[in-house]
Amino acid sequence: MMTDPISDMLTRIRNASMVKKSIVNIPLSKIKFAIAKILEAEKMVEKVETLEVAKRPVIRVHLKYDANKMPFISSLRRISTPGRRIYSKSSELRKVRSGFGFSIVSTPNGLMTNNEARKRHLGGEVICEIY
Repeated sequence: MMTDPISDMLTRIRNASMVKKSIVNIPLSKIKFAIAKILEAEKMVEKVETLEVAKRPVIRVHLKYDANKMPFISSLRRISTPGRRIYSKSSELRKVRSGFGFSIVSTPNGLMTNNEARKRHLGGEVICEIY
């Protein structure tokens, strides 16, 4: 039994990018798929798709690298954990790496980046930081 599936997802992406894999498979859940779609929308990964591998639904994430084979994602960090939830008001959502990165926030209107949550004046649980 896995206690923190979001952390597992971030670790799979981090490990795959370190060894320069082009594809990583992650067990499917709604929140993990929403996080992957945000990564795709922010141009941190090439493509996100769902499919079945060995009769189990998975999210297939196609990782993105630059011309020097360096990954676009240099850091994935879990902020709110099952043992320590971190909540922020919209006015308290801070910039990640002076605006070069972003955080994913779980708001009443769904998952979104910290920049979008600040524009909509929504606070919530800070899931992770990516840069």
